[in-house]
Amino acid sequence: MKVFVTGGAGYIGSHIVKILGERGYEVLTFDNLSTGHRWAVLYGRLVVADLKDKHLIEKIFKEFRPDAVIHLAADVVVPESIKKPLKYYKNNFCNTLNLLEACIKFNIRYFIFSSSAAVYGIPERVPVTEDTLLKPINPYGESKVFVEKALSDMSKAYDFKYISLRYFNVAGADPGGRIGQVSKNPTHLITRCLKTALGIFSALELYGTDYPTPDGTCIRDFIHVNDIAKAHILALEYLLDGGGSQILNCGYGHGHSVREVIKVVKQITNVDFPVIETERRPGDPPVLIADNRKIKRLFNWSPDYDNLAFIIKTAWQWEQRLSKNAI
Repeated sequence: MKVFVTGGAGYIGSHIVKILGERGYEVLTFDNLSTGHRWAVLYGRLVVADLKDKHLIEKIFKEFRPDAVIHLAADVVVPESIKKPLKYYKNNFCNTLNLLEACIKFNIRYFIFSSSAAVYGIPERVPVTEDTLLKPINPYGESKVFVEKALSDMSKAYDFKYISLRYFNVAGADPGGRIGQVSKNPTHLITRCLKTALGIFSALELYGTDYPTPDGTCIRDFIHVNDIAKAHILALEYLLDGGGSQILNCGYGHGHSVREVIKVVKQITNVDFPVIETERRPGDPPVLIADNRKIKRLFNWSPDYDNLAFIIKTAWQWEQRLSKNAI
C-alpha cells in the first residue's frame, strides 16, 4: 500500500509518516521544507517541492502511483492569516486544488484531509459537534472550509472518498524523543510555556482573565500528536475497508484552562517563570471542546495519551533536546 503525504516533514505530518512506516506502508513525503525538516522524515522517500507545481505533482504521481493521499501541507498561523489572507487562500486552497486535480487524473480514490476546529469560529455550544454551523473568523479557518466544500463536491461527482479530520489543540511530542515540534516563535500555549521555562522568552503572556470560565481563562481541548497521527491511520483503514466520506472531530472531549496548563508546566519543569496577564485577543472563544463521539463510534478510536501531564512531559523532553541542539 502506497501513501503520498504532503507536509510529512512537519510537526504532525512527521508523526503520521513514522506510524505509517512502522506499520509497513510505503510512504512518499512531499514537502517544501518551509516549516518542515529532512531529519523528521523517518521512513520512505522525501521529495522537496511545492504544491503550486502542478506538473511535478503529476510526475510524482505517475512514478509513485499512490493508493491514497494524506494532505497536511498548509500555512497554519492564524494571526499571519489575518495579515496575509491571499497567502493562505493561495497555499491552503488553490494549491490543494492542484493536488485534487492530480488525484482525479490518476484515479486516486482515497484522501485524508488535515482540517481544523478553526472552521467553527466561536461556537454557541460546546462540546462542538461536526454538525455545528461553520463560522470561521479568520482566513486560515476559511481556507479549511473551502477545501472541505471542494472535497464534498468531488465525492459526489467522482469515485472519490475522503475523511476530513478537524483537529483541536495538538500538543506533545513523540514519546520516543525522535521527533517533535520546531518553532522559533510558537503561538501554541504549551510550547510557548516550555520555551519560557527554558528562558528563551522572558515571560509568558496570558491573554484574558475575565472569560466566563471557572478561573477566568480560556479552556481548550488538548490532544497528543500521536493520537492525532493514529487517527489518520484509522481513517485510511476505514476508507480502504469500504467506508464512506466523513468529517470528524479530533479531540479528547474535555478541556483544560490556560491557568491549568501553566500550573502543570511549572510543576513538570520545576521553573516558576513569570506570567504577564494582559487583554483578551480578538476572536478567542471562551471554551472550545470537541464532541468526539462520532470518531469513537466509526473507528473504535481510543486515545492512548489522554493525560495533560503526559502531553506536557513529552513536549518538555523534546524542547530540552532542541535547546541542546541534539537533533
